[in-house]
Amino acid sequence: MMRDHRPPPDEVRSSVARTETAAAAAPGDVPEAELRRALHRVADEIADYLAQIRQYPVIPKITPGAVRRRLPESPPLEPEPLDRILDDFRGLIAPNTTHWGHPGFMAYFPAAGSGPGILGEALAAAVNVNAMLWRTGPVQTELEEHACDWLRQMLALPAEFRGHINDTASVSSLLALAAARERTGGLDIRRRGMAGRSDLPPLTVYCSDQAHSSIDKAALTLGFGLEHLRRIDSDDAFRMRIDLLEQAIAADKAAGRRPVAVVGTLGTTSTTSIDPLRELAAIARREDMWFHVDGAYALSAGICPEFRPLMEGVEAADSIVTNPHKWLFVPVDCSVLFVRDPSMLRRAFSIIPDYLQTPETGVTNLMDYGVQLGRRFRSLKLWMVLRAFGVRGLLERIRYHCALAQRFAAWVDAEPGLERVAPVPFGTVCFRAVPPGMAEEPQDQLNERLLTEINAAGPIFLSHTRLRGRYVIRLTVGNLRTTAEDIEQAQRLIRESCQRLW
Repeated sequence: MMRDHRPPPDEVRSSVARTETAAAAAPGDVPEAELRRALHRVADEIADYLAQIRQYPVIPKITPGAVRRRLPESPPLEPEPLDRILDDFRGLIAPNTTHWGHPGFMAYFPAAGSGPGILGEALAAAVNVNAMLWRTGPVQTELEEHACDWLRQMLALPAEFRGHINDTASVSSLLALAAARERTGGLDIRRRGMAGRSDLPPLTVYCSDQAHSSIDKAALTLGFGLEHLRRIDSDDAFRMRIDLLEQAIAADKAAGRRPVAVVGTLGTTSTTSIDPLRELAAIARREDMWFHVDGAYALSAGICPEFRPLMEGVEAADSIVTNPHKWLFVPVDCSVLFVRDPSMLRRAFSIIPDYLQTPETGVTNLMDYGVQLGRRFRSLKLWMVLRAFGVRGLLERIRYHCALAQRFAAWVDAEPGLERVAPVPFGTVCFRAVPPGMAEEPQDQLNERLLTEINAAGPIFLSHTRLRGRYVIRLTVGNLRTTAEDIEQAQRLIRESCQRLW
């Protein structure tokens, strides 16, 4: 006989009473008046932060774990006033962040959100839409398609390219290589997978030795494996060598491997060099490979007509990624993947269960173009930035940044004891200290100490890389608030640090 696990009648009545009481007084959101006051204060907090950002060191002077030690171990049981929470933003969060919007942030690549982008981010959070289907986000879907097409026109890309917004270039390149794998004929990977198949040859992907590590991660995730990612050596200007690519493809085909895709970089991470895109496109066509272009940083400069000759061949790609959150002043995260034939993405990713079927026909369902079902309203901040600055305003800012980078490069070239180690096509300058008579290994150690001292000073933040095995310092101009005075300050700090170190 089954035991009766039902609670006694008194407990049932008590539980029902509590449920009815809770339903009668639904707690809901915070009171509207309180929220409105807090939103007005948030507007002031944001404006004050941006206005006062120079008062902070770019990198907070704290040690790992310092923030966690100031936080309660357990979550609050009772509600806290919004003013108290916002006090903690001012006292705990703002002082202890790395300030990517600081005019002295010259490390990595720029990611400085603008005022219009901040407004778009806030409004997107307010409507809080999941635009997985056209029905669940009609305006979100159509605005994304339209804003991406505006960007396509600004970059002078062919009309057949369709834009799709993701969070980062890493995901955009992953999706592009998934489309490349799907396009490769006769594999049936969507249905049969890649594991345990004696009929499936090793699939190879090609990129430069200067390509971003996201290509490695895509190869890992998609099952190509690092063993079948060919990193082709670059030339003296850090561009992929076409002769070595040709040799690698021929060797792989002779060994029974199947070339699937080649990735060209338009603005490498270390030096912003540009691979020979036109030649890569011709090889991809000849070998029936997918041609993907990683233009996450530098393609934004393509809105300036004078930079487009550097990018010849990008229009022949099958897919292109660019990040408006890098150099078009849209807050993180906003990466646009342009695909010439979007049906390849749908073939790779579209799965429509019963609960996601809707009666609309001839519409775009954004969930079909990638791995994510949930999709934020990222296009709103892109749309607002494009409108608030206009094409002319964005052109002016990119040109100004490139001019500042050229000014800094000229100073490096003229400064005793410094050496520029790569061309400067855009806003990044690679340099190092080269004291006379010092061997290369001690030079590397010196440059590492030099970077540490510069960054510890506070007003600027630089990053580093290695080129041909040597330690190199990078300065990138791309922040909305960076001026000629900030570049001059960087020059003084570098010169003074060099004088102290040798």
